Order: sequence, then C-alpha cells, then structure tokens
Amino acid sequence: MSATPASEQVRAALRVSGRRLSYLDSGAPGPLLLALHGHFAEARTFTPLARRLAPHWRVVALDQRGHGRSDRPPDFSREGYVEDAAALLRHLGGPGPAVVLGHSLGGVNAYHLAFRHPRLVRALIVEDIGAEVDGDLSFCLTWPHRAPTRAALLEALGGSAPHLTDAVREYADGWGLAFRPQDMAASQRGLNGDHWRAWLGSDCPALLLRGTRSAVLSAGHARAMAAARPRTRLVELPTGHTVHATDPERFAAAVRTFLTFLDGLPPQTHNRLPPAGPAR
Repeated sequence: MSATPASEQVRAALRVSGRRLSYLDSGAPGPLLLALHGHFAEARTFTPLARRLAPHWRVVALDQRGHGRSDRPPDFSREGYVEDAAALLRHLGGPGPAVVLGHSLGGVNAYHLAFRHPRLVRALIVEDIGAEVDGDLSFCLTWPHRAPTRAALLEALGGSAPHLTDAVREYADGWGLAFRPQDMAASQRGLNGDHWRAWLGSDCPALLLRGTRSAVLSAGHARAMAAARPRTRLVELPTGHTVHATDPERFAAAVRTFLTFLDGLPPQTHNRLPPAGPAR
C-alpha cells in the first residue's frame, strides 16, 4: 500500500476462518504500530493518534471481532482475539515485529499477543487496564437493538450516548449500534480474571498508561504491574479510563516519547531496555 496521509486512512479487510476483519491503515511509510480498541469502540478511535504520529509511524487499527465493521465471531475468547491480531500482523507482512498498543480490552489482548507470539511484537503500549480484571457490562443489555431515528436511539442510550456516537449506524430496519450489547457483556465476562502470567510472560519494552481518575486501573495495581515486569514504564495522565480520547495531545506525546526512544535502539537491543520506575 502506498503512503497515505493519516487523515485519508484506507479501510481494508482480511478473512480469518471465514470471517471478515476490518481495519484502518494510515499508510504512512514508518514502522508499524497495531492499535487495538476497547469494548464498544472501533478502529477509528485511534485516528487522532494516527494523525499525530504520521508520517513517522504507520498506524493500523483493527475493528476487533464483533466490533465496528468486523464480523461477529462464534466466541469472544482470549485465544480468538489474540489469533485475529496475529493473523492481521502476518497479513500486513511488515519488515519486522510491530509495536502493539491496546486500550482496556485491547490492552489485555495486546499483552497476551506478546506472550503467545513474541516474534510478532516489538514493544507494548497498554492503556488503562490491569493484570487482574473484574468488570461488568451488563448495563448495556438495556440498550435497544434498533430505534426509528438517530435521535431516538441516542435518547434511549441515555448517559452512555456521548461515549457511543462513533458506533451509531443506520440499518435497513432502523438505527442501532455497530455491535450487539449481549456480545459486549459476554466479551467482558471472558475478559475477567487473572492475567498476571501473560503480563509477565513477555520481555519486550512496555509503556503502561493510566488515567489518574480511572475507575478501572488503580494507582496501586498499575505500580505493582510496572514494578513486577522489567523494562516497563508507567506514565499517569489526569484523565479517566479513556486516556486517548480525553487528552489526545498528552496521550500522543507520551506514546511519541516512548516510540522515539524505542526507535533509536538497534533491533537487537529491544529486549535489553533498562528498567525504569514510575513516571508522571
């Protein structure tokens, strides 16, 4: 694919086990950064980051299974999510391993990917998710499947509406979301649990980003994660759970600083990055 400005991202797709996986590709000439969104979101949540990293980094953002324009899968298992991401990286066929960034659900999938497929992952950026997860998305089961108008759908979504505008779609039978709420609740149930083995199971450089007002990742847990895993840097920004959306400028700056340092290392030293303590 030829270089394309981040504001003109290319929508592309591949098929994995008969399912369509859709993704956005900034087409920039730089090294590859794979971005994995959280529940309810989709690839375009990382468009502002792609714009800020262009042209130095090629940002490819995946609509994960059951989200955005990607097909619904038979399950929302960790193995399924991880193998989708691995298939995309192999499909892209970059000159080397990728930096993998993930928010929330995507963050867990990112560090599981590094654990299971270390040769595909050059470095990790994990946004506001822990090595132990205990969430509940059952509140979304009250959201309507369809509404007669966009306004009616947004009204029915109530206080959640401002966080879901990117997922609103018009279908032949009315207005709805780009995912099924029951799938999101099932995916969260599969996400809950202890992931320490995967978090500690890779040794590539990692940046752990936390929102200081996050109700998902506590300060103590984030610091324990950074302390337990060598070559992991903790950066905390004054936001809630969606750091990249709440403060895109400072989020991009933290990512860019990490990538600039990483990009200056010869490939053979990527796994020898000296450990660093928490930073703010």
